[in-house]
This record gives sequence, C-alpha cells and structure tokens, in this order.
Amino acid sequence: MTAQEIRKTFLEFFQSKDHRIVPSAPIVNKDDPTLMFTNAGMNQFKDSFLGNKPPVHSRIADTQKCLRVSGKHNDLEEVGRDSYHHTMFEMLGNWSFGDYFKKEAIAWAWELLTGIYQLDPDRLYASVFAGDEAENLDTDTEAEDFWKQYLPSERILRFGKKDNFWEMGDTGPCGPCSEIHIDLRSEEERKLVPGRDLVNESHPQVIEIWNLVFIQYNRKADGSLEELPAKHVDTGMGFERLCMAIQGKKSNYDTDVFTPFIRQIEDSTGIQYTNRYAEDALSDIAMRVAVDHVRAVAFTIADGQLPSNTGAGYVIRRILRRAVRYNFSYLGQEQPFLHTLIPLLADRFQDVFPELKAQEEFVHQVIFEEEKSFLRTLAAGLKKVDQAEAPGGVLDGTFVFELYDTYGFPIDLTRLIAEEKGLKIDEAGFRDALEAQRERSRADASKQTGDWVILHEGSSQFVGYDQSEVDSTRILKYRQLIEKGKPVYQVVLEATPFYAEGGGQVGDTGTLWFGGEAIRVIDTVKENDLFIHLVERLPETSALRQPVKAVIDASRRQLIENNHSATHLLHAALRQVLGDHVHQKGSLVNEDYLRFDFSHFKKVEQEELDQIEQIVNRKIREDIRRGEDRNIPIEQAKEAGAMMLFGEKYGDTVRMITFDPGYSRELCGGCHVTATGKIGLLKITSESAVAAGVRRIEARTAIGAEAMIREEEALLRNIRQLVKAQQDPTLQIEQLLDENRTLKQKIEALLGQQAASLKSELVAKAVTQSGYRLLAEVIDIEDAKVLKDLVFQLEATLQPALIAIGASIDGKPQLMIKISQSLIDEKGWHAGNLVRAAAKSIQGGGGGQPFFASAGGSDASGLGAAIDSIRKQAIG
Repeated sequence: MTAQEIRKTFLEFFQSKDHRIVPSAPIVNKDDPTLMFTNAGMNQFKDSFLGNKPPVHSRIADTQKCLRVSGKHNDLEEVGRDSYHHTMFEMLGNWSFGDYFKKEAIAWAWELLTGIYQLDPDRLYASVFAGDEAENLDTDTEAEDFWKQYLPSERILRFGKKDNFWEMGDTGPCGPCSEIHIDLRSEEERKLVPGRDLVNESHPQVIEIWNLVFIQYNRKADGSLEELPAKHVDTGMGFERLCMAIQGKKSNYDTDVFTPFIRQIEDSTGIQYTNRYAEDALSDIAMRVAVDHVRAVAFTIADGQLPSNTGAGYVIRRILRRAVRYNFSYLGQEQPFLHTLIPLLADRFQDVFPELKAQEEFVHQVIFEEEKSFLRTLAAGLKKVDQAEAPGGVLDGTFVFELYDTYGFPIDLTRLIAEEKGLKIDEAGFRDALEAQRERSRADASKQTGDWVILHEGSSQFVGYDQSEVDSTRILKYRQLIEKGKPVYQVVLEATPFYAEGGGQVGDTGTLWFGGEAIRVIDTVKENDLFIHLVERLPETSALRQPVKAVIDASRRQLIENNHSATHLLHAALRQVLGDHVHQKGSLVNEDYLRFDFSHFKKVEQEELDQIEQIVNRKIREDIRRGEDRNIPIEQAKEAGAMMLFGEKYGDTVRMITFDPGYSRELCGGCHVTATGKIGLLKITSESAVAAGVRRIEARTAIGAEAMIREEEALLRNIRQLVKAQQDPTLQIEQLLDENRTLKQKIEALLGQQAASLKSELVAKAVTQSGYRLLAEVIDIEDAKVLKDLVFQLEATLQPALIAIGASIDGKPQLMIKISQSLIDEKGWHAGNLVRAAAKSIQGGGGGQPFFASAGGSDASGLGAAIDSIRKQAIG
C-alpha cells in the first residue's frame, strides 16, 4: 500500500465505525497558552476532555499535523540520525467522548492492524499499565483481559507510569494507556533475542506504533486523582511508523512518505543516498534532515507562523537553519536549496492538507528568502571562527555557545571546523552556557496554577456582541495563578460581555461589581474556548457566590471596534490595489492603532498606499451598515465568498462579517462597528517588511487619526516659522540642503588637504625595521573617514609596513591598524588581534580582519599607551 492508501484506509475504517472525520487543526496552537505547537492529535479536542465544550460528535477520527522538537526522543539535534524520529509528523487518531471504551478501542485496533493492514499478528505486542502503589492505582487488568482475546499472555507486557500512564499536563484529564508495539527485525534476529525483551528499550526495529489512552481520571493541582464522570478514549498512531511497518521497511525514511524527496535531492546534488546511520554518514544525515525539516517549516508557514526571533517563529527558524547548515556543510549547497522541495511537497499533500498547495508560491518564497539570509549569517559565523582567539589551541565555550545561539552552529559543526584548524573546543564551557540559558528560560516561564474552584455548574456564554454590560451573572469557577511570584486570579463567568483576546483583537478590560465593591478586570484571555477574566484580587469569599454585574470599558471597546473594522476595509483595499495574492498573515487590533500583516513580495509604493487609504476612507464615508451572520454553516459562508484565513481552525458553523457584499466579507469572531461611518477616518502611519514575502501596515483611526493630523499640522507650522515660509516651505528647505552640501564638500576638501600635509610628516617618522617600515603615532585629526583613508595611503606608500594611528575624534579615542599582506604571511600578524589588545588602554574594544582593524573607546588619555603597546608587539 502507498502512504496515501494507508491514510485513506484508516479514515475509511473509522468512518465505517460511525466516526465523524474532521480536518487537521493548524500545526500552530493559537488558542492554548500551554502549547506552542500542536504536538498530539488530541490537542484540538482538549476543551471537550476538560468539559468546557461539547464535542461535535461522540466519535471522531482524523489525521493531525504535529510538531515536536523537545521532550522524550525529540531532541532536534538527533533528528536525521536515526530511522524513526521526526520534527513534523502525522498522528492518526480516533476518539470517543463518553461513548465506547477499552473493549471497542482494542478490538478495532486489532481488526485494522491485522485484518485490514495485514500486519503479522506474531510480531505485535501490547503493553498495559502495571499500576502504581504510591498513587493507589491498580494494574489495568481490564485492558489486559481484552488483549488476551487476541494475544498470548507472554506478548502482553506490564509497564509503570513512565510508559503506560498518559497525562495531558501537570493537571487535567489522564489515565492508563495501552501501547501496541511491532517487531520489524529479521527472523534470525528474532530467534536470538525475544521481541518482548526489546519493547520500550529504544530499539529502532522494535517500536511503538499505536497508543490507546483510556482517560478516566482528572489530575488536580495537589497531585491527587479523581474519577471522571464520563470515560473517554484518545488514540494516536504515528503515520510514518505505520507506513514503515506496512511497507516492510527498516526506516521511516525508506517509505514513500520520504523517498520521492530524497530522490529529488540526489538528482539536484549529484550525491547518492547510501541509507547509512553511522556518525560519519554525514551526507545521508543531511538528506534526512532536509526531507524532515522542510515538512515542519512548510506546513507551519502555511498555517500562519512565519520564522522570527521569538516564540514559535524562533523554533521554526531554528529548524530551517539546521537544514540549511547541513545542506551547506555536507551536501555542498552554498545557494538556497530547501525551497526547491516545496512544489513536490505541496503536490503530495494537496488531498489531505490543501492549505500548502493553496499558498505554494508564498511558502516557497518565504523559505527561499530565509535560506538566503541564513547563508549570509553562516558565512559571517565562519568568518568569526577564523578570527577567534584560541588560547592553548582551545575555542572558548561561551564563544562556541554564541555561534550556536546567534549563528545557528550546532556544537558538532563547530567541533568539525575546529578540528580542521587543529583546535579543540571547550565542551564543558559550552554545556555550562547552554544550561544557564535553559535555566533563564525556565525561570521566565515559571508559573504555578491552582485547581479550579467550582462555585456553580453550567457553561459560559459570551454576550458581548450585543451587550457592554450584564446586570446579573455568576462566577462559575475561579483559580489562582502565581507568575514570577505575583498572584493573579482567573475568573469564569456564566454570561460575560468581555471579549477574550483572539483573532488579533486584544481582550476587554472593565469592572466586576460585587454589590458596592468594584474589582478591575485587567485583561480577558481565551484558553481554548473558555473566556477567562484576569483580576488581581477577589472579593470576600461570601460574595463569590453572589450575583455579579459585569461591565466592560465601553469607550475603549469602541476604539478597538473602529480599528478592527478598519482592518477588514484595509484588507479588501489591499487586494483591490495590489492583487488577489494578498492574504492576511497576522494582525493586532487595540484601542490605539491597528497593525495588519499581509503577503506581498515587494515594498508598497507611496502612490499605492495613497490609493489604498483613499479607498478605505471612501468606504468609511459611505457609512456602510455591518452585515452579520452568526452561526451559519461554513459551507454557506464559502458559497457567499467569505475570506477565510489560513491557519485558523473553523467549526461547522461560523460568523460572517460583511461591509458591502461586493467589497468586504470575512469570517471573523471579533467586535465591529455597526456602520463604517463610526470609524471616522483612517491614516496609514507606516509600511514595512516583517519577513520574507510579508509586509506590515500600521494605521490609526478616529480620534487617533485626528491626533496624528493635528501633530503633523503643528510640525508643518513650526517648519514654516523656521524657514519663514507662509505657504509651501519646500523651496526654502531645498536651498538650505544645497547650502549644507556645499559646505560639507568644502570641509572635506580642507580635511583632505590637512591629511595630505599630515601624510608627508608621518612618512618621515616611519621607522625602518628588519625588512619593513613601522609607523605608530597619535595624530590630531577630526574625521574618522579621513583617518581611514590616510592609514590606507600610508601603507601603500611605505609597504611592506605596519601602520598604527591613534586620534581623538569628537572626544572619543580611535585606533586604526593597517598591515601589508606580505607581513601577514611572513610574521603571522593579525590587525584584529593587535587592536583588540591595544584597545584596553582606551577602555574600549574592537577587531577586524588580518590586514585592517579598528577600535574605539571612552578614555582618550590612553591613546599614547595604546600606540606604545602596538609598537612593542611589532618590534617584539
């Protein structure tokens, strides 16, 4: 069976068992603050397991895009070195929400694996939870007894909590699990060592392929367990591993999930893939890294997460850069290469994950630009290694860490470069710096979360589209969080007018009234689909169960609505002026301004910005009434032509916002003006690049736009007064600029004459040494550019020569050194090393290349000592 057939068979099998087949959630997890990426199939159903939201069906199945770069068996640096671990992978899964339980889950797993996929039953093993005395948990004999209907007892194995008790996190739903393992070794190997002895021993041919989790407990913040009222099933099967087992391969990379990409790399590089996993099989490792990492990067970008220097974007950039440096180091690819795999990737997955095919050109361009940028960084890093000092032949551990953290050099690459230069690296120092960074990250992320205190049963409802206050609602539950030592409380209301941050719109602030006591709501956030109000304190315990009046800051909300509706008008205008390739790639909407990121591959010209602004303001003046369709079927919205954002997870029903059916129609859960006239005015304040292929526009509306116009009018008045122009001051400013340019040219000419005079004096001061001339002087000069030109001229005149000149420029000391190439070759001198040592005398630092280097500092009185130190080093 091909990979596509294996996936299709899984979904059709569970569809025949009355499961609803749902699409994959985005690989970037936007609604769960505890997760950066979707790392398991169950993530999108977390609210249903937590009881915050009813499931769309009691039985569900899907294939989910997942990403893991840390945790057990998921160290990024190990991907590509073994046969079965990945960054991005597919998780096939089936779920039961209070419907079937262990009996059916086990029976159907066995039926699919052995009856449909025809895997050899004699190669399968099942593990069950062995119990835990400390937790007062018994052995899962229920699952064990069901397995005995299909497997002999010797192939049903018991393991402890580490392997066979699944938990969502520190708190929340959890339960015992039953893993299905398969032994893919040859018959000869199986006779030598029984497969049961290798289960959970990290053997590359005896692997877990399916995990059946039986969710029956809730883990509380105090560590105790309580039985859940309803039992659930959550299963996950690694698609790539399943393909390896069914296709009779020894490695995931040998399946047709990956082989078409490896063949393309072979054709492009002329390097043959030898299918070796040894440490020295570097070109093979590089190919596996490329075919794995390109999937992670491409699907994440397609789901809306661009590479960046923070958060999820940093993780994606790190994955991409790891692939680039393997391509560079071991496949000889000194030009962007990874992006060439995107067309094949998009074609292979268009039936299951169509979002990549829909954005193929965009994803291709983003990866190309990222590769190009990092190749420049890589070259800079290699240059930095060339210039690095290595006392005792050892590269400093903090420097090695800097290469790792800033330039994307893993320690093995730095080690290899060092060995080529006859150097070693400070391994312990690197590990210390790495651990220090991890400790800082752990401290920054530290958070203690208490258990929910349930006051009333019921579900929470957002009523803020229609109401700015609710006269009487109730607190359903609350809990305490401690972040960096500071307590804050999370409150869930039965009915709330507070909008929770989402879709780019910030959360509402406001007040909760407990009788006459006012409690400020400092923010409203969303955890999956639960609206959570953040407050810094709670009222007296007796008041918590009383009716609460909830009031948002209505004037702030109005400003936010202005900016949010303006983003819709702006999006439509961008597509009208720039083209239909424009798609939203991110936004921020608050009370002060709006920020809108969109796909476009070049700078938006001022003429285009003017046109876009004019279109938006025309739509504002037309005072178009907002059209709002709530809870309409998503297919109906699609038929109506609503814009849908890539990377968003839409349900069966959606909310559609329309401002003129022929102009702007989008799916949106945010808050909007009732008519565009309320926005008043839009003024674009800036246009810039965010990432490869993504531009950003910032703008202000209403009172913010008015304030901006007043500021610019005041500025213009001041300029008119300064240049004494009553109307257009442009002519007077141009005249002043011309005069300034003329005066600068005259000054430069005078400085040049000064330098020429100085040059003659300095040439006469040069001292002849053994085979070269040495000039080391402090001079009086006022321009750094002129000083540099002078240093180069002196070396050309006196060569072979070492020129070291110091000067105080605007009160700041400057040192410059120029060395003839013949002296570098003969004596091993390095201008960067010389100037770095001398700069200590002027309380500064510097560096550069072997032939030229410069330094600056803060103590000009040390210039003489600095020049003397250079002179002494040269004379020896």
